[in-house]
Amino acid sequence: MLGHVGIPTLLMRGGTSKGPYFKADDLPADIGARDRTLLAVMGSPDLRQIDGLGGADTLTSKVAIVSPSTRPGVDVDYLFAQVDIPRAIVDTGPSCGNMLSGVGPFAIESGMVKAQDGTTSVAIFDVNTQSRIEAVVQTPGGRVNYQGDAAIDGVPGTAAPIILNFMDAVGAKTGKMLPSGHAMEKIQGIDVSCLDVCMPMVLMRAADLGLTGLEGRAEIDNNKELLARIETIRLEAGLRMGFGDVTESVMPKVGLLSEPRGTGAITSRYLTPHKLHAAHAVTGAVCVATACLLEGSVAWDLARRPGGNPCTIWIEHPTGMVDVRMETAGAGPTLQVIKAGILRTARPIMQGQVFVPGWRI
Repeated sequence: MLGHVGIPTLLMRGGTSKGPYFKADDLPADIGARDRTLLAVMGSPDLRQIDGLGGADTLTSKVAIVSPSTRPGVDVDYLFAQVDIPRAIVDTGPSCGNMLSGVGPFAIESGMVKAQDGTTSVAIFDVNTQSRIEAVVQTPGGRVNYQGDAAIDGVPGTAAPIILNFMDAVGAKTGKMLPSGHAMEKIQGIDVSCLDVCMPMVLMRAADLGLTGLEGRAEIDNNKELLARIETIRLEAGLRMGFGDVTESVMPKVGLLSEPRGTGAITSRYLTPHKLHAAHAVTGAVCVATACLLEGSVAWDLARRPGGNPCTIWIEHPTGMVDVRMETAGAGPTLQVIKAGILRTARPIMQGQVFVPGWRI
């Protein structure tokens, strides 16, 4: 292709997200050139992303970059990149647990990890959060199996289960579960909980913002006054959590919480942070589940907690529920998250080369 550079990629659905998975060695080593490449791959900046692989939605404008790891006890390193749609921004600050669910299969399919007969455990180091995750992939006969009976809300049909066990969930970005030092505090008259567990989040009661907690994308994304108010709270939360000015960052994310309406433990509306997630982020689910078990948080009085330890926290979201298996120790300010597990699925969609105009790199 004259004037174009072909880059090997595997387009995959990971959880409720979708995007290209790359070997790190197939992308430019220089960060600026890499980011320009990813913008060209996805077709940003452009609201339709008509000139790339992006699907004009935050959930389909994501990239996974994977490489063999030199860290002891780790198989592969995973770097997540959120490619902005209307702006020429590639954000590698946060991670994505949904795209993470495709990393194990990709590592096996690309030869980085040798599959075992039955199941294969892939030890992943999340570069974004500097944490370890174990992905348990179905590999009967030494090949990745994508067919199965596991269903996750937000994805049609069923597939083989992929279990993600988060080992270093607490303090992914700040080193503390409560980076501001409080389980609950007020920002502009609104009770908030600022937590850093897998994903830094600022959690609020939906009712305190005049919401029922059952709103969908149409009600939230089109309510400019509401989004503006949430953003001012998020900016202050970012300062209190030690991130500085987060105007150009998607961290911390926002969770609008309310009591469960079905059989779940709590209802959550997850903002990314300027649009409502169609379902729920995996990393955000771990953070919300932790808040449900943290006495004094905004989630504590809203949540219906199951007994036992470990326990499973079911989080109701716009398209169903997501479950997080929590193993903890201690309580209140001494709460520790030993392990957080979540079931996801993934499937390959297309393998080949994505062509990038050479003049854009």
